[in-house]
Amino acid sequence: MACLHDHSCEEHDCSSNWSLYKHIDLPKVSALNEAVPGSVKSVFKAWEHRLNSSDGHLESNEGDPELIVFIPFTSDVKIKSISIVGGADGTSPSKMRAFINRDGIDFSDAQNMQPIQEWDLAENLQGVLEYQTRYSRFQSVASLTLHFPENFGGDTTQILYIGLKGEATQLKRDVVATIVYEVMPNPSDHKTRAGAGGGLSHVE
Repeated sequence: MACLHDHSCEEHDCSSNWSLYKHIDLPKVSALNEAVPGSVKSVFKAWEHRLNSSDGHLESNEGDPELIVFIPFTSDVKIKSISIVGGADGTSPSKMRAFINRDGIDFSDAQNMQPIQEWDLAENLQGVLEYQTRYSRFQSVASLTLHFPENFGGDTTQILYIGLKGEATQLKRDVVATIVYEVMPNPSDHKTRAGAGGGLSHVE
């Protein structure tokens, strides 16, 4: 479902609503079939800069409009909606398919796997549309993979902005991992002398 972003952003804190970009692990973001390696990182920015393409944009290779974008997060997130600003002249993506918590998806995987949700997109050159997720399915998201299989007839697919609305958990995943590690005992750290026999036993 697409919703129209039809209010004045001066009266609403839209930048805060779309602030999940702050929780994206940007150095690890990647794309398949991008014409300029690393250009995918330029599409993640603050809401108020969504139409600013001075830092570049994501574009597929000539004659092949398909794109896959892998988005890992620094903490688990809940995703409420997604906004895509595409290029003009038929280069905007016309369909979007989402997968969560699946690393290393390639085009063969994407075509054969069932997405957690998919959307038919409209040309959203001004960034006024957002696509609602089935929110109950987008909980505890460690990574999001977006598959754009086709566009509106252009030779390439162009994406200027990907916005994610939702909320992040309080703990970063590396902190959680450290806590789990500390909670699980290492038997070698917990040896005690047992009984008069002087043998060693492990504390469970």
